[in-house]
Amino acid sequence: MKYKFDCHMHTIASGHAYSTLKEYIDYAKEIGLELIAVTDHTPEMPGSTHVFYFHNLKIIPDVVSGIRVLKGAEVNIMNEAGEIDMEEECQKAMDLIIASVHPPCFGIDTVDEVTDTYLNVMKNPNITIIGHPDDGRYKMDYKRLVKAAKEYNVLLELNNSSLKPTSFRMNSKENYKQMLKYCIEYKVPIIIGSDSHFYATLGDFQYADALLKEVDFPEDLIMNVSTEKFLKYLEDKRNN
Repeated sequence: MKYKFDCHMHTIASGHAYSTLKEYIDYAKEIGLELIAVTDHTPEMPGSTHVFYFHNLKIIPDVVSGIRVLKGAEVNIMNEAGEIDMEEECQKAMDLIIASVHPPCFGIDTVDEVTDTYLNVMKNPNITIIGHPDDGRYKMDYKRLVKAAKEYNVLLELNNSSLKPTSFRMNSKENYKQMLKYCIEYKVPIIIGSDSHFYATLGDFQYADALLKEVDFPEDLIMNVSTEKFLKYLEDKRNN
């Protein structure tokens, strides 16, 4: 398998997903992944779980059935100031945090405001990944986004779910082409995420992989090709 890990998946704790963590771990082992991250939605997402859930992720062993399991969250970006729905103490306890815009929690829509929102979020040293920055309902300046990702050492996600024909996000492929063009220009790494809500889609990167091939994206800028490189990135980010 070319890609070694998947760091965007949701268990039944997210409220609108359908698999347990154990089902994900078993499937990760079956398809040859080395690492997964549990990244359930945080409390402001309707139907999601309480903050206690995230505080208690520490009880999960680091390795289960030979699969490295990172404890994380997909937090909601709440406003232009870049505030998220997780207190700082809990943020610091996570192995990684994906910060994403979701319509139930976000109402900003001008290009400058949306772009400024992402830039403000990336200033938070606890943010690891910007999730699915592709939805045409929230237009942004991708050149500014990519340059800020490099400045603040934050990974930009290429979300496979956004690229599916059934996706509700708008114009994702064309938006990603813009983002990836600037990532190549400024040598900014990306991370692919399945955004799985059912275990059988874990590690499914077919649409993301096709797009990367289409734009001739360099492999050395794709985090998922090396678990060791990604863990080193997380360690360096935590220590800086």
